[in-house]
Amino acid sequence: MAELRPTYLPDGSVIHSDPEILSGKPVFVGTRVPVQTLIDYLEGGYSVDEFLDNFPSVRREQVNAFLEQAAQTLLASVA
Repeated sequence: MAELRPTYLPDGSVIHSDPEILSGKPVFVGTRVPVQTLIDYLEGGYSVDEFLDNFPSVRREQVNAFLEQAAQTLLASVA
């Protein structure tokens, strides 16, 4: 069965904020998983695979897109 849950917004974003979901904390589209949880995992030395194993509602494509967008934003801010 095809996955019906959206993983991207029409503008290509993989994260969003909604006051009705976790008081507006940024979450991965189609989930209630805060982006901060991924950051905490990575800071704690865990791998993306370990994060995905523990949060199966998040897709690898979403994590990759988020990390790519974060890197671009960071690099643009120091250029």
